[in-house]
Amino acid sequence: MAVAASRAPDRGALMLSVSLRHGFPGFTLDAAFEAPGGVTALFGRSGSGKTTIVNAVAGLLRPDRGRIVIGGRVLMDSATGAFLPPHKRRIGYVFQEARLFPHLTVRQNLTYGARFAPRGAQGPTLDHVVDLLGIGRLLDRRPALLSGGEKARVAIGRALLSRPELLILDEPLAALDDRRRAAILPYLERLQGETAIPILYISHVIAEVARLANTLVLIDAGRVTRTGPLEDLLSDPATAALLDSDEVGAVLPGRVAGHEGDGLTRIASPAGDLLVPGLAAPVGYPVRVRIRAAEVIVSLVPPQDSSALNVLPATVSRIEGDGPMVLVQLRLPGGAALLARITRRSVAALGLAPGTACHATIKSAGLVQGGTEGQGESP
Repeated sequence: MAVAASRAPDRGALMLSVSLRHGFPGFTLDAAFEAPGGVTALFGRSGSGKTTIVNAVAGLLRPDRGRIVIGGRVLMDSATGAFLPPHKRRIGYVFQEARLFPHLTVRQNLTYGARFAPRGAQGPTLDHVVDLLGIGRLLDRRPALLSGGEKARVAIGRALLSRPELLILDEPLAALDDRRRAAILPYLERLQGETAIPILYISHVIAEVARLANTLVLIDAGRVTRTGPLEDLLSDPATAALLDSDEVGAVLPGRVAGHEGDGLTRIASPAGDLLVPGLAAPVGYPVRVRIRAAEVIVSLVPPQDSSALNVLPATVSRIEGDGPMVLVQLRLPGGAALLARITRRSVAALGLAPGTACHATIKSAGLVQGGTEGQGESP
């Protein structure tokens, strides 16, 4: 179970509507979705078409057919021939490689982005961006002296200072190792919490998506297979087909309810309280808890004399799978859901079926402290 900061989408932010069709040799992109405020993650395996979609949104690709609208402003419409060039779209694009100017300092790279901000456009100031991304001590350095995580943060800052209406982050952490990726995620959480700019986040790493996104767009072989609230899709067994087996799991929203004397933090969720390793977050702080299906044990009665700390009442909603292992969707109090990966033999032994009342035990051994604001080593 991983714990991370949670932010609700900004309903006042601009809506992005995308409908595209474009043919390549041996591959056809045919995708449509809408992105509300907050972070919308395009998720799929490498080669599924994620980057092609955002290149079309940014104006770097002119699709054969389609329509792209943000906040009522038409960026392209093949039916009318409308097509705004990239520099007029007001989109901040952060690529997998930071693409900083090597001969400029960090400060100069940042202020270069500000040159593209429209006159009178609202947005964060240089001081705000520097504080938001924790790059104050880097301002006089050149990119050659920055780590991969530092370069990524500076590239995001440069994009923010162009005062965009939409920010595209195309796998910005792909070049980082696990330690540095974990260290930079809190900055991205803070970014979505302190700015009203809608974000398209491209990734094939579900752990990143589960921590950052409000809306999930699932892409497979050039097509959008499903789209909707992240919590709904990750708790749906149908989503498991796009994930590695050890990554299948659900996300629960909650708030920090208190800090226990033994170093644990109590998280209040609609399904009940959860105890996790201590979080450096104040009481009331919104979080999301990611629980892998492999970390959930199903029982008909609450476990007795067990080391497990987290046991939630549940009702079996669905059972999916053809092999010896199946996925059981468990509906929790408050309406949220978990997934449990168990054997078909266990299903038969317990007599599990839709409607069966049971208990979900979440293995404490699986608890991993997520990055909240201010945690982690600076990448």
